[in-house]
Amino acid sequence: MNIEAFKKEIFQIQQSSDFDRLALALFQYQYQKLRVYCEFCMQLAIEPASVKMTHQIPFLPVDFFRTQRVCSSVEKAGLVFSSSGTSGTSTSLHEVPDPAIYEQSFEKGFQYFYGDIREYCVLALLPAYLERQGSSLVYMADRLIKASGHSHSGFYLHDLESLHQTLSNLRKRGQKTLLLGVTYALLDLAEKYPVDFPEMIVMETGGMKGRRKEMIRQEVHNQLIKAFGVDKIHSEYGMTELLSQAYSHGDGLFSCPPWMQISIREMNDPLTLAKPGDSGGINIIDLANVHSCAFIAVQDIGRTQADGSFEVLGRFDQAQIRGCNLLVV
Repeated sequence: MNIEAFKKEIFQIQQSSDFDRLALALFQYQYQKLRVYCEFCMQLAIEPASVKMTHQIPFLPVDFFRTQRVCSSVEKAGLVFSSSGTSGTSTSLHEVPDPAIYEQSFEKGFQYFYGDIREYCVLALLPAYLERQGSSLVYMADRLIKASGHSHSGFYLHDLESLHQTLSNLRKRGQKTLLLGVTYALLDLAEKYPVDFPEMIVMETGGMKGRRKEMIRQEVHNQLIKAFGVDKIHSEYGMTELLSQAYSHGDGLFSCPPWMQISIREMNDPLTLAKPGDSGGINIIDLANVHSCAFIAVQDIGRTQADGSFEVLGRFDQAQIRGCNLLVV
């Protein structure tokens, strides 16, 4: 497989047959190049020649990123993303030998769902992520802020009053605005400095991080809707181990860009896909994960819809708490 040609082709997918063809080609490549994935497939007695359909591709449990090196590059990559972890737990490490493919993924993903980033003022309220190293979310937000080119785009750590003033000015100017924030920080802003800005996109990335009591998603969204005067609260679904993101325009239903796909596995049989409409563990194919593993079984529980969208219902009971964990429905 010509890896450079593949990187270009994944962002030109037009139909499902294109996705299936590229996914199968990437499986064959990663079986040969990714030692940990090859060994995992061998333990399952899965031979690459037997995999003819995407539903036959095995999904690597996401926890392998905590205990093994999941990267096809011989040398350690210069860019390494890490999960926040919690006290006493190990962190996931995701080596990214080619940062350009990550940048293409989130830039093209944003454009696919929201249009030209240059039309927006991007405000990022991500205090917990800014206070540590290795956050893929901060990396993405930083590039989107710079790509917007707006003089008021930027990060906000704890200065909520300044952020409120900026939002008020942007509202008066009629500026298209994206407010991207970790959930507890958005709730802090909503309580202390509400602003009526119906045209603004408020996007939560999940996570209370022990700063607030856990709340169901609808309760959080209702508070934010009331404080900012918007109709819906948008959400981003991403994680350290992925290079692509799914987005929700409201109501907890997420959609993937053309190079990312979700399927649901049975709760008690991880090698079997669940029946349509049933809930189960989320499997993710992320074709941008060229140099790590594109086929990952995560610890989130979800359900797909007939139109291909999906919802996140919670997490497996024994799963470790994740920094980017979304709120349960």
